Amino acid sequence: MAGILVYALHSDENEFNANSLGAISEAAKLAGEIGGEAAAIVVGDVDDATCASLGGYGASKVYRAKSVPEGLAQPIVDAMAKVIADNDISYALFGGGLLGFEIGAGLTARLGAGVTMEVTAVRADGGKLVAERPVLQDSAIVDVGYVSEPAVIIGRLNAFDAVEGEGSDAEVVDVEVELSDFSSGATMVKRGESGEGGGVDITDADILVGSGRGFGGEENLAIARELAESLGGEVAATRAIVDAGWIPYATQIGQTGKTVAPKLYLAAGVSGAIQHKVGMQNSENIVAINKDSNAPIFEYCDLGIVGDLHKILPKLTEAIKAKKGQ
Repeated sequence: MAGILVYALHSDENEFNANSLGAISEAAKLAGEIGGEAAAIVVGDVDDATCASLGGYGASKVYRAKSVPEGLAQPIVDAMAKVIADNDISYALFGGGLLGFEIGAGLTARLGAGVTMEVTAVRADGGKLVAERPVLQDSAIVDVGYVSEPAVIIGRLNAFDAVEGEGSDAEVVDVEVELSDFSSGATMVKRGESGEGGGVDITDADILVGSGRGFGGEENLAIARELAESLGGEVAATRAIVDAGWIPYATQIGQTGKTVAPKLYLAAGVSGAIQHKVGMQNSENIVAINKDSNAPIFEYCDLGIVGDLHKILPKLTEAIKAKKGQ
């Protein structure tokens, strides 16, 4: 069967990750074009109704592995490998994110499959899937096909839109998975990947205030936090200030951090090196504030302000609060 299997990540409250829902919607569209079905795999003790609700995003079937813990890559690789082998599934599709990348890489090795990562689009061609991936610092797009199946496709974060329709509930099928010895060596102590103050994960935030070395010191990040709070957003960071210990790693954006796509990314004191650009370039609107008029970020922002962030950010916060009547 030319089926597509999507890993559906969920929280401890059994709420599905937006990127997973987007991947399911994309799989449903593609499966129809190659004459197959879209299915999802859910691990952990998730109730029937919650699993079946994935039918609203296009999944015709949901495989549930109750004995497999959520959040650990290798046990999920065991589960996905079994479902793919038992049901002759052709493709595994992931919606992006750190865990998706880890599971996808492990599944690739387990199956001896071809894999494409950081995919921004997928299309059907002659009954097969072709992945589109940016290369050369996103200056070009290449098409990637697969000479054998199964194949693994890992999307860039926020590459696929979640589309909830009026589809019927998905069929829920329980799967018994025998974990490999090496898959049982780790135990989940605590789940959670939130912002610096225990808030939302920055990848889910609609508004981000990106902070760089231009702040000059950890104590000056208070003005970024005040602005983010007034906007109803979160503070994010460059690798430089994370490495300096000013702010937790969970806030880092870039090649060695997270990929984000908020509605507004306000970069203050961020030079905009390519390593940072790859993590935030999909933002809907990019506003940059930097006193260096030659900063690379001005080459790709939507609005650039040359000036001192220490003077501009407090004034901006004040104006926003006044607008809100605070």
